[in-house]
Amino acid sequence: RVAVVGAGVSGLTATKCCLEEGLEPTCFEQSRDIGGLWRYTEHVEAGRPSLYPSVISNTSKEMSAFSDFPYPEDFPVFLPNARLLDYLRRYTECFGLQKHIKFGTTVVSVRKRPDFATTGQWDVITETDGKQTSHIFDAVMVCSGNFSEPSLPLHCFPGIEKFQGQYFHSRQYKHPDVFQGKRVLVVGMGNSGVDIAVEASRVAAKVTVCTSRGAWVLSRVFDHGYPWDMVFNTRLMSLVRNSLPGPLSRGLINYRVNQWFKHENYGLQPEKSCFVREPVLNDDLPSYILTGRITIKPGVKEFKDNSVVFHNCPEEEPIDIVVFCTGYNVSFPFLEEAVVKVENKHASLYKYVFPTHLQRPTLAVLGLIKPLGAIMPVTEMQARWVTRVFKGLCQLPPQSVMEKEVNEKKKNQVRRFGLSYDEVLKTDCLVYMDELASFIGTKPSILGLLCRDPRLALTIFFGPCTPYQY
Repeated sequence: RVAVVGAGVSGLTATKCCLEEGLEPTCFEQSRDIGGLWRYTEHVEAGRPSLYPSVISNTSKEMSAFSDFPYPEDFPVFLPNARLLDYLRRYTECFGLQKHIKFGTTVVSVRKRPDFATTGQWDVITETDGKQTSHIFDAVMVCSGNFSEPSLPLHCFPGIEKFQGQYFHSRQYKHPDVFQGKRVLVVGMGNSGVDIAVEASRVAAKVTVCTSRGAWVLSRVFDHGYPWDMVFNTRLMSLVRNSLPGPLSRGLINYRVNQWFKHENYGLQPEKSCFVREPVLNDDLPSYILTGRITIKPGVKEFKDNSVVFHNCPEEEPIDIVVFCTGYNVSFPFLEEAVVKVENKHASLYKYVFPTHLQRPTLAVLGLIKPLGAIMPVTEMQARWVTRVFKGLCQLPPQSVMEKEVNEKKKNQVRRFGLSYDEVLKTDCLVYMDELASFIGTKPSILGLLCRDPRLALTIFFGPCTPYQY
């Protein structure tokens, strides 16, 4: 028996993979419906992700599908949130997942049983309509996502306590009406920050985006009209990224990204290379900067009563509303800290999935990763691997080997990226997928295919690395 926490993208594919391996999943979802992050609600609900109605997927549909469930042909290439939720509903119906989901049920605690060393079992307490129930499970798959607890480090913004205007985290944002005629400051330049700035600029008196690190901005539409991820996420491009000397590889990729517009001329040039610093997907930002709708500024130095001062800019800039697009914390309130320890927004997990110190590998965390590509195929691959580990078909290395790899990877990531949550969890999507696929015997063999089907082999190597390859 396997407990699956959450019925979003990760939870649904985890439930389906359990069924395929002959396991008995029970999926606990605290809300009344599936979809997680992709289910829009007009009001922010405590403990679950929140999105604004205009959200569109940043990855194209063929690169974002589950490996055995393509999107319908009539779906657009980049999906509005409602269409993506429709896809998840079809997936749920096709594989009969609904009957395994308990809605309106919150997981209160997950604790090791006294005989965990021999059985690997867990005591799981859930709550439904105020009534708590205790369960015993052989394994647990944590699929609760990482967009529920906003990170709002106000202590990093001197003077914010004196600011007399309105401020809120991007999680609270729904519609641009709140910005009508206002002077707006957006703090942070991730995907949400740029989306909100673009929407605000259509109704606000003025919009300023401040960023201390810059951002690589890509259009969803790339070479010859292809989606950006179908151009960048190929086995050939992966070979270039990971085989050439670092400076040469980064230089080539930066050159490609700067072909759309030169980031330095727009005040956006990051210190880190593209694909080291995660790109932002937005089709409107460059033209909005050129037409004066959006102004780019460096990081905030200090807030005043009705204004802000930026680093390297001595003059005060009047503002009425501040939107903090400062990301999210990693949080597992139902787990003991000793089970999954979180430091600096980073959980030390083997292959981003398994705690390294458990005597039995019967708990896994899915989706706690920032692939440079679509998350759905990645969580599916994680689930396929995890369920086979639960069944004993795949073995994990000794604890010392796992801990050494986790520590080395963490040091490398922090050295390259710093302690940013988004960047410590960052990984090359294709390399990671291939690695997990090799564990379960589904990694494509290009050399083998060259002998049997040369055309297919060349398509797989030079073409986009779609999930169907696995």
